[in-house]
Amino acid sequence: MKDSRAYADTPLKKDSISLLFEAIAVLIILLIVIFSIVPFILILSGSFSTESEILINGYSLLPQGFTLDAYKTVLNLGNKISRAYLVTIFITLTGTALGLLTTSMSGYILSRPDFKHRNKAAFFIYFTTLFSGGMIPSYMVNVNILHLNNNIWVMILPAIMSPFNIFLFRNFVKSIPESLVESAKMDGAGDFRVYLQIIVPLSKPALATVGLFLALGYWNQWFLCNLYIKDKNLYTLQYLLYSMLANMDAMLRDRSLAEGSIQQIPTETMKLATAMLATGPVLLFYPFVQKYFVGGLTIGGVKG
Repeated sequence: MKDSRAYADTPLKKDSISLLFEAIAVLIILLIVIFSIVPFILILSGSFSTESEILINGYSLLPQGFTLDAYKTVLNLGNKISRAYLVTIFITLTGTALGLLTTSMSGYILSRPDFKHRNKAAFFIYFTTLFSGGMIPSYMVNVNILHLNNNIWVMILPAIMSPFNIFLFRNFVKSIPESLVESAKMDGAGDFRVYLQIIVPLSKPALATVGLFLALGYWNQWFLCNLYIKDKNLYTLQYLLYSMLANMDAMLRDRSLAEGSIQQIPTETMKLATAMLATGPVLLFYPFVQKYFVGGLTIGGVKG
């Protein structure tokens, strides 16, 4: 009787432990979500608050004295913001498209068992993650050899391919049954047809994952712009906002001379508005690729 009772109590104990573990896990995730969302809410509400309320009362979860003065001040800087948006959108779309093409083709080739030198090629790609020439050799190559100085392509070409993205896509392609590729080749399909009609349609999660990484990298691009770009018409959005915040005092002096009052310029809320203008499009884009992003990252990291 004791043994039967002990056996009967075991599932209940397991269920209670599972429920306790799930409750703790949910609580931890909830805390992480709160700590992640609250700063963003503070920035959003602060960007719609008046300058005086921010200086007196500090930040709050709700706007204090709702106003659009900060956004008006940033957007009234001529065509700088709109031009920077166009440059950033062009860089993001072009770089992401080229990056997806080159990364997916490289990952597919490295996943093929009939590619004789795939291990050697994979080693050379992996080797670049351990050792690199550094910033000075890269600058010399881009400027003296490729002549990309003050050229919009200097912000696209160096970031097209990443070893991490290549191996991520390769591992995902390995999860695709080899029988599909063999059947297609028996029907007379070549490598390019297999790649375009079989690998690409079945790799949407991996493509979405890599595409999101590339798009975020290009959208937040400012360092290469700082190194190579001198033409203000080619400034990216992130670098323009960075330079605006860095030169805030000079900009305020110019505006005060033109308007006759420096107190009307919302300096603190302007910083918050620029942050929202930079991150807003990304936040709107991410929900559409989230399900593919999670699936591609998980399968790509487990399979292989």
